[in-house]
Amino acid sequence: MRFFFPKFLLLIFINVPIGVHAQFFSQPSYPQDFFQWPVGAIKAIVANFGELRPNHYHMGIDCRTEQVVNKPIYAAADGYIAKIKIEPFGFGRAIYINHPGGYTTLYAHLNDFYEPLEKYVTQKQYELKSWAVFLDLPQNLFSVKKGQQIAWSGNTGGSQGPHLHFEIRETATDKVLNPLLFNLPITDKIAPDIIRLAVYDRTKSTYEQSPKYISLKKSGNTYGIPSGDLITASAKTSFAITAFDRYTGSTNHNGIYQAVMRVNNTPVSGFQLNHISYDETRYLNAHIDYKTKINGGPYLQHLSRLPGNPSLHYKTDASNGVVFLEPGQSKNISIEVWDANNNSSTLSFSLTRSITPSAAQATETGILFKPNEINIFENEAVKFYLPENALYDSFYFKFSKITPSVGKPIYRLHNHNVPVQTPFTVKIKDGLVFLPTDKMIMKRFWGDKEEYKKATPATEEAEQGWYKADFKQLGNFQLIADNEPPEITPIGFKDGVNTARLNRILFRVKDNTEEIASFTATLDGKWLRFTNDKAKLFIYTFDAHCPPGEHELVIIAEDLAGNKTEKTYHFTR
Repeated sequence: MRFFFPKFLLLIFINVPIGVHAQFFSQPSYPQDFFQWPVGAIKAIVANFGELRPNHYHMGIDCRTEQVVNKPIYAAADGYIAKIKIEPFGFGRAIYINHPGGYTTLYAHLNDFYEPLEKYVTQKQYELKSWAVFLDLPQNLFSVKKGQQIAWSGNTGGSQGPHLHFEIRETATDKVLNPLLFNLPITDKIAPDIIRLAVYDRTKSTYEQSPKYISLKKSGNTYGIPSGDLITASAKTSFAITAFDRYTGSTNHNGIYQAVMRVNNTPVSGFQLNHISYDETRYLNAHIDYKTKINGGPYLQHLSRLPGNPSLHYKTDASNGVVFLEPGQSKNISIEVWDANNNSSTLSFSLTRSITPSAAQATETGILFKPNEINIFENEAVKFYLPENALYDSFYFKFSKITPSVGKPIYRLHNHNVPVQTPFTVKIKDGLVFLPTDKMIMKRFWGDKEEYKKATPATEEAEQGWYKADFKQLGNFQLIADNEPPEITPIGFKDGVNTARLNRILFRVKDNTEEIASFTATLDGKWLRFTNDKAKLFIYTFDAHCPPGEHELVIIAEDLAGNKTEKTYHFTR
């Protein structure tokens, strides 16, 4: 029978005002008592929506599970299970539930699902011959009631400790909404803390300067600077802040919801963190001072919109949040910071441009790359281009070549200080065109960070001997001819063993590129499900797919270059 939502439930979604933060932004109105707390543990969070993470915003709330796994997880409202996701990183094991009124909730980092769902998912994994799955479920298959247990909490996927990651989404668009705007039972009467103010000279790129930090003084929820008047030599000035929120009874540093900058009491620019899709979350790198953060500095949230940021979370006037001043001119600046519970703090000061001309600055060298344009670099050995939506701010691109004592040349495509929004293709020419190989890998690295991609031959006739791969960061690039197969190592298991006392089999698979393209296990010729949480170990837990008797287990691992290792084991159960 098809699952239908009762019509009376739709009446719940009458708009309820949640408070007027700053009139510059309209405030969303969401149902206030529709969703219940989703985990059977203390009602507390360790992270909120909009917290700043590497290359993304935190897109939900992390609910405490009292530092243990296997707490009961409950459906937050009536609905039906629409999707199941299982992956080694990211959400780990996750459930998506669709609800009336156009909302979807997501529950991530789970251990087992409730029994009927667990049985269904296992069946699908064996049908698809894949442990990692993303399943769309029929609407009438698993309907759930508010408060019904759907799973047990865990620490799977990209989790760093036991908790439940919980999201509320807009079903039609898959935009993620701020759960704390739905009146979940988290008490917050504490205004956000403003830690520091950073000042930028916007006559040049934000990537080609270090911000000037201004110390702050605090009185209640009001902040200022010691002198009261900030002097700048630049005709164009912008600001960023470090700020965090806390909720009652917790010392955790959570993310802020909204900030608005006023100039002479007129709101000119600000951001609001809500209604964000996973396709948009990388724009965090336009929202923060990326160069400062990636080099070990603090998170600084820009109060101006960078020229290559499509304003997804910003609202600005024509100034884009950049303050223009004539010599000797002053303007009053105030920065209001809000959390999702209508608590606010304000930083106020005056900004004056000095009459003394600014000192002459060294001229940048290189090729000027600009946002909102296609940017191209090519020479006889390496080439790439950045699409017009790839950059957030301009910079002078610099190139160099390094010839190592061992291995192929290294090509330095600028450095890691400049973020890139979209993937771009890097092409490198291999000098040994008379020795073509399908085992070529392209390595990108900077400092101790490395990543590897399969390098495929360019198909154009004029590009014989060229290899290409896609990346999302600038840095050092090098071709590697990889003929080294993966290593397969059993843990606590060996050929010929009697496994009567074992409840599982573990294998570690390593490769010189640190990337395993595929892992396949068969038992007596039939596919066998090994889990691979966090991509550390491949684990098979004994079940009905391994009956008593003698068995042959075949393990095959393949790396990015296509090198394979196959091992066969015999054991008794």
